[in-house]
Amino acid sequence: MPVTIGVLRESAPQETRVSLVPEVAAKFAALGARVLIERGAGAAAQFPDVLYKQVDWADGAGAVLAAADILLTVQPLALAQIGALKAGTVVVGYAQAHAKHAEVKALRDGRITHFAMEFVPRISRAQSMDALSSQAAIAGYKAVLIAADNLQKFMPMLTTAAGTIRPSHVLVIGAGVAGLQAIATARRLGAVVEAYDVRSATKEQVKSLGAKFVDVGVSAEGTGGYARELTAEEKAKQQEVLDARIAAADAVITTASVPGRPAPKIVSRAAVERMRAGSVVVDIAAEQGGNCELTRAGETVTHGAVKVIGAVNLAAQLAYNASEMYARNLYNLLSPALKGGELKIDWDDEVFAQSCLTHDGAVKHEGTRKQLADSE
Repeated sequence: MPVTIGVLRESAPQETRVSLVPEVAAKFAALGARVLIERGAGAAAQFPDVLYKQVDWADGAGAVLAAADILLTVQPLALAQIGALKAGTVVVGYAQAHAKHAEVKALRDGRITHFAMEFVPRISRAQSMDALSSQAAIAGYKAVLIAADNLQKFMPMLTTAAGTIRPSHVLVIGAGVAGLQAIATARRLGAVVEAYDVRSATKEQVKSLGAKFVDVGVSAEGTGGYARELTAEEKAKQQEVLDARIAAADAVITTASVPGRPAPKIVSRAAVERMRAGSVVVDIAAEQGGNCELTRAGETVTHGAVKVIGAVNLAAQLAYNASEMYARNLYNLLSPALKGGELKIDWDDEVFAQSCLTHDGAVKHEGTRKQLADSE
């Protein structure tokens, strides 16, 4: 019997993405898998049911959860959904394991194998599977559009009969995938762009996009493509230089995050108070606590005459393309293990080994296992 790949209609608030788009559903079917989709799963992402071919349909989530051998998700499963899965089911999607301890325990106790997309290793071979990067690119793009929409100024320089309009100044903090996309988007809109990252290796990437790199004299090269946490002395030195650049910016886009930890606080209340009236801060890291001291996830805080926007789940605001990219990430991860309609996982493959959260009644991810032990 071929494996059944299940797809749910996402139920989390404001989640409009779908884990499987028609193009990728056809690819899984070509590998011999049966694809079972809850009706309307792709509707919010503008993929109506009629576009899906070679798939079976379920009238509710319960039928999908009961039948799935492999379940594809975007947002983490709820406890009730985990309880409806049969032992041995393979779930592939985001887990947010650092914040959802009860769900991780349910996955473990239910003997569910969960591959967490945020744990996919950042190695060259896994770039096509890296959902963090694909969705971060969308967030960086969207953040600049939000900033432009909230500024009462033009982004580009304009020469008009009424005189010359000076371009807006944009500061991007964090030059990972989201930050680089924010830089590129702001430059396309004609803004003067500066960018800062604690990893000095990003300097050339920033400059290649036409932005100026803010050098604070502090480097925090980390492992796995991420930055390490700064010392108190380094933070103070960084802050002095950054506060001056924040004060000079019309829009600040913050993107700095450390996986599994609260986002570092980089933009202080005092720094916001130095910004010009009408300036905007768009904080992509809001869901991890925010890079700005004033950020509230999902809200816009007006402090003085400055807006601080706690942007959440920006990828869902471009659900069509976000779903396309995410579904391809899932396919690229799973397809090497799908042979003749059967799932055969190579546990010696570092991609599967490192992205595995739970398997066979155990928590496999070391960091999550330690967090659970500390909380018990």
